[in-house]
Amino acid sequence: MPSGFLRHIQRCNSHDMAGFRPFRVENHLVGWIRPAFRDRLLAFPDVFQPEGEGVSLSPALDQPDQRTEAVGSVLEHLVADGVIPRLRREMYGVQTAWGAAPLLAMDRAAIPFFGVTAYGVHVNGFVRRADGIHLWVGKRAMDRGVAPGQYDNLVAGGQPLGLSLQENLLKEAREEADLPPDLALQARPVGAITYVMEQKKGLKPDVLFIYDLELPADFIPRNTDGEVERFELWPLEKVAAGIAQTNDWKFNVNLVVIDFLIRHGWLGPDHPEYLDLCRGLRR
Repeated sequence: MPSGFLRHIQRCNSHDMAGFRPFRVENHLVGWIRPAFRDRLLAFPDVFQPEGEGVSLSPALDQPDQRTEAVGSVLEHLVADGVIPRLRREMYGVQTAWGAAPLLAMDRAAIPFFGVTAYGVHVNGFVRRADGIHLWVGKRAMDRGVAPGQYDNLVAGGQPLGLSLQENLLKEAREEADLPPDLALQARPVGAITYVMEQKKGLKPDVLFIYDLELPADFIPRNTDGEVERFELWPLEKVAAGIAQTNDWKFNVNLVVIDFLIRHGWLGPDHPEYLDLCRGLRR
């Protein structure tokens, strides 16, 4: 098995745009779809229409709520036909940019089929000890649909429509690690990681907002929503070895942890991959 840190960034940025066509709303390019999926969408001409090699929403759908309802109806048909998996009943915004007003809301399960940018929050929970920094690591439950049994951050979750980043952080912190609000609010924003990854479902252009949270030595996280089997506190040496030498971590968590190792000085400029890592975390 190949080793090293950079391979994880390369994996998360592996894609061939020749296999995708543009998806537009109000003349805004908001996503990318596969040609076969385009054909399925065009079977609903009241909602989707051809635009060059791509597809756009009908201009008759000129209000966000109207678009949301129309696209949602199509998604129900596509689920029934087995084209996309069951819906998650969690809505993401389809936006031209972070902070822009959503053009419509779309169920989380459909987002990669449309190649729409999704946002999320990841929290590095760490403890300072006499022998150095230790990182809390979650072992994902085996029944998870994504990365079952792999290692994860202390707290991580997608960014749903209708919540601020802070509100979402508080929600995920309580559900995933039983962090009380006063402690979770001490999490410090330290940047964002971006990548564009091709998957079987489609294209996954993601933005992860990263937070560092220094925790008291006596705090023990406890999962409350069933996503995590257990938590372990690892020294950075063990964390780094796990990332560099195994594929035991959830694909995008590798990137978050590499960023942590760089920012906290464990992974420095003398490492041969250093510059490529710094560049690759933000595409």
